[in-house]
Amino acid sequence: MSYCWNNVLIKPDSTIREALEIINNEALRIALVVDYNQHLIGVVTDGDIRRGLLENLSLTESVNRVANLSPLTVRLGTAKKDIVKLMEERGILSIPLIDDEGRVVGLETLHGALHRPKYQNPVFLMAGGFGTRLRPLTDNCPKPMLKIGNKPILETVIRSFIKAGFVNFYISTHYMPELIHAHFGDGSEFGANIKYVHEESPLGTGGALGLLPKDLPKDLPLIMMNGDVLTKVDFQRLLDFHVNHDADATMCVREYDYQIPYGVINGEGNKIISMVEKPIQRFFVNAGIYVVSPRVIQSVPENHRIDMPTLLEQHMQERNNVLMFPIHEYWLDIGRMDDFNRAQADIHTLGLD
Repeated sequence: MSYCWNNVLIKPDSTIREALEIINNEALRIALVVDYNQHLIGVVTDGDIRRGLLENLSLTESVNRVANLSPLTVRLGTAKKDIVKLMEERGILSIPLIDDEGRVVGLETLHGALHRPKYQNPVFLMAGGFGTRLRPLTDNCPKPMLKIGNKPILETVIRSFIKAGFVNFYISTHYMPELIHAHFGDGSEFGANIKYVHEESPLGTGGALGLLPKDLPKDLPLIMMNGDVLTKVDFQRLLDFHVNHDADATMCVREYDYQIPYGVINGEGNKIISMVEKPIQRFFVNAGIYVVSPRVIQSVPENHRIDMPTLLEQHMQERNNVLMFPIHEYWLDIGRMDDFNRAQADIHTLGLD
């Protein structure tokens, strides 16, 4: 999505005229009526306003007089092809994306879904690990080059980005780099530009940023991802989120549930206050996918070892402008043999093979 959907949000006490100004000024031909917690109330199109005017409504009346208060919506994480199919079946040009709480988190348009923009933002893929937990498969092959289905993991990752409109790639290598170079070359075979940085010794996910060339675009955030992650994350929405919030960095996170296998007792002194049998605790965990702005990249010296979480903590202390982007789409970190086997079973149903 190459537009800012936040610009089409309007409050329920706004007038029809204000909704009309938004529709005329933005390219999306729609206004989203939301409350002060950004919960969706309704949608307004130019057709809704025209019908209101034909019924002699004044432009100074409440936008709720013309809004569709039962609009069609989709949950964040719904597959693009399913959204396109729904819009085509219903004959609509756009559809709001909402989270589990009913808050607006995006707007998908038929034009945007069918006509992918080209992004010049660099994509940095980490492919230098030894993959020791996948031995003996990695004795003679770097982990990102292990085949899932009929392609190496890293090729599946790169093709997912290309499909989303990204064409400029940097790959960080360390273990058996020649195999990665030989397979991808300069990227022309894939319709992309691929360059490489080599870690003489492992620098950590954050330290690898210090090896990137100094002539990266000064105004474009970079997407960074581990080269052994299989995912259906919408990279366009991720980048839009980062840009719209003017973040220094954005980390993708996933919800992780852990069930304590015992009854948990809470007490004060020797008195039991409550008992909960085998409670489930929920956490957000790092998904190994980041968007980083140029100021973060430039803060990493060459050949400086640092992991990404430590780097982000430093920037959090400086400006407190590091955000998290919860992902609900398919995600699998192929670190162990059972992950590898699961990926082999999943790949054909994901549309990634």
